This record gives sequence, structure tokens and C-alpha cells, in this order.
Amino acid sequence: MTTFERDAKTLELPWPFTGREDELELIRRSFAAGHHGIVVTGPVGCGKTRLVTEAVRGTDCARVAGTPETRHIPFAAFAHLLPETVSLHRAVQLLSTVRLLLVDDAHLLDDASAALVHQLAVHGRTRLLVVATDGAPVPGAVSRLWTGELLPRLVLEPLSHEETAQLLAAGVGEGLEPLTVNRLHRLCQGDLRLLRDLLGAVREAGLLGRLPGADEWAWRGPVPVTTTVRERAAGVLERPERDVLELLAFAEPLTPHMDDLDLRALEDLEADGMVHVDDDGAVRLAHPLHGPVLRAAAGRLRARRLARTPEQCKAALEEEAAELARRMERADVTTSCAPVGEWLVAEGEPVPARYAAVRARFARLRGELREAAAWAREGLRDTAGDAPCRAELALAVLQSGELTDSDLDAGPRADAWRAAARGDLDTALETVSRTYDAVRLGAPGTSTGEGALEWEDAVASGESTDVLTRDGGPQWGHRPGAPMDEPAPVRDDVFALHADALARADGPGLDRAAERLEERGFLLFAAEARAQAVHAHRDPSAARTSRTRAVALARRCQGARTPALSGLVLGELTARQRQIVTLAAAGLSNRQIAEKLTLSIRTVGNHLYSAYARLGAGGRGALPWLVELPDAQPA
Repeated sequence: MTTFERDAKTLELPWPFTGREDELELIRRSFAAGHHGIVVTGPVGCGKTRLVTEAVRGTDCARVAGTPETRHIPFAAFAHLLPETVSLHRAVQLLSTVRLLLVDDAHLLDDASAALVHQLAVHGRTRLLVVATDGAPVPGAVSRLWTGELLPRLVLEPLSHEETAQLLAAGVGEGLEPLTVNRLHRLCQGDLRLLRDLLGAVREAGLLGRLPGADEWAWRGPVPVTTTVRERAAGVLERPERDVLELLAFAEPLTPHMDDLDLRALEDLEADGMVHVDDDGAVRLAHPLHGPVLRAAAGRLRARRLARTPEQCKAALEEEAAELARRMERADVTTSCAPVGEWLVAEGEPVPARYAAVRARFARLRGELREAAAWAREGLRDTAGDAPCRAELALAVLQSGELTDSDLDAGPRADAWRAAARGDLDTALETVSRTYDAVRLGAPGTSTGEGALEWEDAVASGESTDVLTRDGGPQWGHRPGAPMDEPAPVRDDVFALHADALARADGPGLDRAAERLEERGFLLFAAEARAQAVHAHRDPSAARTSRTRAVALARRCQGARTPALSGLVLGELTARQRQIVTLAAAGLSNRQIAEKLTLSIRTVGNHLYSAYARLGAGGRGALPWLVELPDAQPA
């Protein structure tokens, strides 16, 4: 990231624009020929202004903006475009020659300016790009732009987890480990201003550190209570029920019993959206920032009396692991709240290997492969030889195609994994044959030799789809529909449905299985089922639909690359993105690509970041696994 030194302070340039490609294209089309513009709304900090600024880049665009201080001054927002005194009719005439007008913070416009914007929309000579904040009072003339169907409305949602990860990769310029990305996303909830502010404070405070054996940065330690953080949580410090809120803040990550709290105060706080009460009666603060702010504002003596220790969380941690295990046994890996383990990681405390293996397995089954690897590494920090954690790490990096020397042992084992991840099953099988125990695939409760035999059998058959294993959950390595030596303790119809449809090459049946798998949270398995349906469908239209859905699911699986998915994702890129990605996968730097294609380095970088999002790749290192090149080998 480029910086400028001034007065001993660092002035950072804005992060590169990345993500929201579909919204960007929709906005650009809205002021093309035959269209009258669009209204963009969304919550505070979701990137509305940055999005529309990118949309009008390079165009002849006039800009106005509302401000709180000028809401009582007629035509204040248009002061630089209109004479000092002007009527509404005359203002419309003067602005009718403006081809494109960007109106930012339209919810803060004075009444005269709001009326002018409305009249410009009615006359239709000026294309309008209007931005307003959801939840704020909006002048009636502005709201009637969409309620009166003068202009279409695009409602921006907060950035998703995937978009947050992509933005951090583009803005930070260096790898953040997945658990740190999760923490930032959870705290900021799609608020881009808060994300930049908080990450900047974390870096400035020296809270980012390199993980041992990995080329990634991790944030461990307290949440810096910056000015922006205080602004976002200002209301919580002013509540008359602050004593109750403090008790909740210091009870984190445990959930206190309602008998310990003032019930009347809880009812008021719940009504105002300050606390959340789940079906089991557990009470939590509604926003993850409220806890750090309340703890920072408390006195030292009160903090010392109320604060929890990792030792006090031991029983709750074991219950979390047991609940996750029960969910996997029921073949249901939809999102589950597990705050105790996340709190331990955030505080930099050791995570028991047994718990880490369960979290890694749960994440892997959901298709969250980078997170699975991160949890496995957490468990291996203090217990380097833990077999379940090593197995989960190997499985996660194999399915993601992002192998590094620190993930697997050197020699035949790494060669076998790399060959399998490339889809070169013959080489993988030959390597395993030369060194029988080269690959360890044993899941918890499975011996090393047994896991290697099963994997070798799957490689020999040329198939590698996840089905149930002896410990009751999907496992990489078994042939779909192959009989087991002994029945799994839990077998759900959804896996039998998938295996049966695959055996019969039933495209619609594979699509139905994919829907059921997605409902249960098995996103990677759903993606594979959709990909298999592409080749099974006889109807080209149905095949295209399955392909599109397979790619969309694969993007959510953090760079997953399996034999069924290989070759599908690259087709989702634009022609220019495919060209740049292919060159990057072949080892060319951004500068070399720019020179070869006569582009700017910044343009190449922007195309790559957009491609990473579409491919579900974490960075350049994952590209050789996604792009089929005759001579491409992973770094």
C-alpha cells in the first residue's frame, strides 16, 4: 500500500475498489442510453459512496451532496451549480443540460434541493444517481423517487464474509489468516469505514503477528477502542441499564442465566435491540462491539471482579465441541454459534487439540476450507503430533489446493497430495504404491493404514467424492455408493440420494441432492453434486443452470478444487480476466502481465482481485490449481 509521510503521521490512500461487480455493472447500465438513473440505498458504512464513485469514474458527472448543517438553507446542496437566488422552475431549466448528476447523502438534502432532484427525475433529461442511507429520515421528495417508480432502487446489503475477505486481501496487501478475517467481519458486520479504522488501529498497536510456520498475519489480543468504534457503540454507554449491560459484557464468552439479571431491564433492552435472547434463554449483547466498549469504559476494580478466565470456560468449551459433534452426526452443519472457542483464539489462549479438530471438521464439511486449516493449526500449536488435527489439516489443504511446505511433510507424502490435488490420479497412486504410508488420511477413530488403503482404493477407481465414513460424517476418499465394511453409525438419506443419482447419471436427481445438501450446510458437497449434474443433464439449458449454481457454491467454499469442480470456475471469468489469470498462473508478475497486454499495473491488479472473488481463490498461489496449464505446477 502506498503511503505519504506528513507531520510524522501516515496518510493512507484508499483501498483498491474490489467486490460488488454485479452491483457496479447494474449502476453503470442504469445511466446508459434509454435509462433515467437509479437510487442506491444501504446501511451506514456499507460502501455506497465508494461504489457510485467507481461507477461514474471517467464520466462527465456533476456532484452534489446533502449535509446536516445546511438542511435549512434552500438549494444548499446545489450552491456550486446554481445562482445565488433561483426558483425551482429556473433551477430545473439550468440543470437540464447536465447529462449525469450524482446526489450523495440525499437523506440530508434541504427541502428545496430534494424537490429539485424529484423534478429532474420527472423531466427525465438528466440521468440521476441518488444515494441515501437506510434507517435515516428521508425527505418525501426523495423517497418518492422509488415509491413513485420514477427510478429503480438498489438496496445494498452489508458486505458478506466472502466480500470482506476479498476486500481485506486487496486493501492489506498481505495475507490475513482466516480466523482473523472472521473476527474482523464479525465485529464490523459489513461496515467498511469501521473495518478500515479497526484494522488500522490493530496494525498501529502492533497486534498483528506472524503465525509460526505460516506466511500469514494473525490478530490476537484486545479490540482497540478507537473513535469510530466508540461512535458505533455510543448508545450503549448512555443506557440507564448500563449495569446490566456491563454484566453481560464481562460474562462473555459465557452466557449468564436470566435469573442473575434484572428482568425488567432485560425486557427494555431487548425491545430496543440492545440484547438478544435465544430459544434456550441465553442472553447476549446484540452487537459484538458493545462488549469491548463497555469493558474498556469500566474501572479497573470492576473489571477485575467481573472478568472471566480461560479456566472458567473449560466446561462451556467442552459443551460447544459436543454440540458440534452432535450436529455432524445428524448431518446438519448449518451455522452454529460457538463463541467460547472464538474468544480463546481472539485472546491468544491455547486451544485444546480435541476442540480444534472438531471445529476444523465442522468448518471443512461446510466447505470453509481455509478456516478448517486454521483451526487445525491452532490445535497443533501446543500438541504438534495430534492425529485428528493433522488429518483435518491435510484434508483441508488437499481440497483447497493450497499446499505449502509447512502444511505437509516433505517428500513422497507431499508429492502424493500435490498430484491428487492436480487431478493427476495415476501419479498419486504410483507415489502411494512406492511408499505405502506416504499419505495419512485417517479421520478421528481411523488408523493411519486403514485411511491410506481407503484413499488408495478411491484413487485407483478414479473417483473422489465425499460420502459417509465410519465416524458418521462425510470424508474425502470413499467411492460414492461403495459398500462399507461396517455400517456408519449415522447415515442420512441426503447422501444416499446423492450416491444413487450419481450412479444413475441422473441430472435432475443430482440437482435435488444438491439442494438438500445445501440446506444441511454441506456447501462443497452441494457444489460437487451440481458440477456432476452438468455432465449428466441431457437438456443444455438445465446443464447451464447446474453449472452456474456449482460455480456460485464453489466460490463460497474458499478456493475448493475437487475433480468434479475442475474446469468449471474458469468459465465464469470475463475474457480479459481469463487472459490475466492464465498469465498469472503461469508465473508472470503483475508488471510483466501489464507489459505483455499493454495495460496499467493497477488495471491488472483490479482484474486479478475480481477474478479471485469469482474463483473463490485466496490469492495468486491458488491459481495454478484452478487454471489447467500443460506445464503449470503449484508453487
